[in-house]
This record gives sequence, structure tokens and C-alpha cells, in this order.
Amino acid sequence: MHRTTRPARSGLHLLPAPVRPRPLLPRPVLPRIVARLVAVLVLLGTVVVSLSTGVSAASAHGFSSVVYADVSGKGSDVVRARLGLEYDLLLVSVATSEHDDELYRQGQAAWDDGDDPGMVRAVEAHHDAISEYLFDRFSVTSGGQACTGTLHDTMEVDVQDEVPYAEVVADFACPTPGRTDPGHVVESTLFPDSETFVRDTKTIVTYDVDGKQGTATLDASQPTFSTEQSAGQRFWEFFTLGAEHLLTGIDHILFLIALIAGSRRLREVVYTASAFTIAHSITFILAALGVVSPPSIVVEPLIALSIAAVAGWYLWRLATRRSQADALVLTDRGRFALDRSGWSRLAVVFAFGLIHGLGFAGALGIHEAFSWQLLVSLLVFNVGIEAVQLAIIVIVFPPLSLLRRKAHRVSLWVTGAVTAGVFVMGMIWFVQRLVEG
Repeated sequence: MHRTTRPARSGLHLLPAPVRPRPLLPRPVLPRIVARLVAVLVLLGTVVVSLSTGVSAASAHGFSSVVYADVSGKGSDVVRARLGLEYDLLLVSVATSEHDDELYRQGQAAWDDGDDPGMVRAVEAHHDAISEYLFDRFSVTSGGQACTGTLHDTMEVDVQDEVPYAEVVADFACPTPGRTDPGHVVESTLFPDSETFVRDTKTIVTYDVDGKQGTATLDASQPTFSTEQSAGQRFWEFFTLGAEHLLTGIDHILFLIALIAGSRRLREVVYTASAFTIAHSITFILAALGVVSPPSIVVEPLIALSIAAVAGWYLWRLATRRSQADALVLTDRGRFALDRSGWSRLAVVFAFGLIHGLGFAGALGIHEAFSWQLLVSLLVFNVGIEAVQLAIIVIVFPPLSLLRRKAHRVSLWVTGAVTAGVFVMGMIWFVQRLVEG
């Protein structure tokens, strides 16, 4: 059997079919326009939100006040309360509530002249009006029965955080507590929001009563506490106080957002957040215990400047490195190492964290001698701050990280817009705080 083959045609060479070159298409313009539009909207949103929530407070956290109450008693019959009240706030609140305009005129004149003895004479001369105001808003009960308060005739004026405070002392005569209702209950509604002079007044109570020592914080949502309260209740009070402080401090939140937006990898977020935490914990505790006490006229502008500086750091990288702004150049130092830029940024964040710790302590307003009870309360307050900080990182960083992987150019526009908005707000606050002193 013979196999036949088809002879090739002479003169023909089989060549592959020619490949027609695909026309070069222009790069799509729409995604770039969308990225820029998103960035502009984010920038405008950041500025608008910051202006609406934060510019009213060129001093870090708005017009709020802190009342100090040192409550003590060797027995159950008499409880003594030493109260620290902002002097000018006391003048206007008592004058308005008790219809004592002369107190305001006399006290304000002494205030304007810097006349400390005159300020003392003003409050002492209006003892009855101040007594009525205080005992309507600050009370002690024992065994479910009200204790009778008596305000001392002599008063003092002291300065805390560069703010004059009126120091008054009241003795509360209490009935003998029953067997089923031991302990004392302290209630404070001093300087409420309804007066419209301040908002969110906190009363920080340090107590040594009924053989028990501790600290507590009172506000409109929790105006009372009992010396019989559990350790868990005290923990929750200072934990929520710390959480609320960071949530209501728009400047600290913007600082944290600038840190997150400028971080290139998860490890950098962890390192910078840890450096910030350690730094502000150090100065927060030292300042709250009275070891260091820098003036707020210095601390508050520096906090604002730190916000602008951290945001500006990332904007500078965007301007100089463009698409490589978030590149991490590692040496052979291991998987978890940072590059030179990362270590430099870490040092800057640590330094600014020290400043923010002073701001945390100033806002809390505790300046007491060292005690283990106070130290524990401060640490719990700090835990509340860290819980909110961690929550913000968990909410903000993963979407930015996903955007960086899926749409790198868009992520640069978005993070650039965010940090630009933060930079603008930081500079506005810096100038305002310098001007207002």
C-alpha cells in the first residue's frame, strides 16, 4: 500500500498569517477625573467637618469646665468637701442664678485688674448667694438622707492651668447611716449645660470617706457616685471619660488620621501608633500628677502645629516622589524593619506624642499629689483613649490599604486630599491659638 502525499506547489513558502498590530488606545481619562473628583470632595469634606466641629475651639476642646472636689471624712457624721471652681464661671453663674449682679461687677473688676485679694473679697462678701448656688447643685447624702451643708466664710483663689479658681470649703453634717445603707453618695450638677455658659462640665472627685479611697468623675449623664461603688464601676467611669475625651477632641482625631493616611504599610501604622501611645502616656501621667506643668499657651499651639507637620510630611513626599510616595525602601534589616524615612517619621511622631500627652492632662484637669488610686484612674483614662484610637485605626486603615492595592493612583489622590485638609486645619488652629494666647 502506497501512501500518497500532496505535492507542495512550487514557488510557495508557508508563512504564518500576518499579525495586524492593535491600535494604541489612549489611556482612559475618566478614572483619573473620578480620582481627582473624589480627592477634592474628600478635601472639602475634611475642611468643612473640621470647621463645623473644631474651629469653635481654638483652645483644644471647646468651652468646657472641670470642677475639682476633694471629699473627706474621718467618721460618718461630718463630710468635708473642698471645691475648686473656675472663678469667672462662678461669678456669672451665681450672679445669673441668684440674681446677684453686684457679685459679678465686683468680682469682674478685680479679675480685670489682676487683684487677687479683691477677687477673694468679692466672693467672701457674697457668701450667701454662693452658698445657695452650690448647695442646690452639690450635695452629699448618707443612708438615703440628705446631709446639711455649711459653707465656710473664708475662701481662696488659686490658679490651675493658668485659670483662676475659687477654692471653697463646705462641711456636710450627716445623719447616722442605717445598717442597710452604708456609705455616702455625692451628687454634682454644677455649671450645667442649661446655663449656656459652658458645656459638658466634669466634676473630678477624689475621696477618702468611710475608710475607702478613690477617684470618680461626674457629669450630666452620671451625676452621682457612692463610696460603696465597685472597682468595676470606677474603671468604667474613667474608661468612658478617656474615650469621650478623644472622640470630642477633633484635633487629636485629625492628628491620628494624618498618621494613618501617611503610613505605607500596616507595620508602619502599628509602629507610629505605638510611639504616639508611649509618648503621650509618659507626659500625660507626669502632667496629671503635677510633675511637669507647661503652660497651655505653649502646649495648645504646639499640638496644632504637630497636626500640620505630620500632614505636611506626607504632602512633601507626594510632591517630591509622586507615584512612589508610598514606596517602602527596605534594606536587609528584616521583614519588619522601616526605611530611613519611616524611622525619621517615627521620631517626629514620638516627639509630638509627648506634646499631646500634656494636652490630654490639661483637659482632664487633675493636678494632685501622687497616690496609687489616682495613678490607676489615670491609667484607666488612658486605656479609654487607646481603645478609641485603635477603633479609628481599624476603621480607617483597611479601606485605604485596599484602595492602595486596587487603585493605586486613586489612593494617592484620596490620601493627599485628606492630609491636605488636615494640614489646613492644623495651620488654622495654630494661628488662632497663637493669636488668642
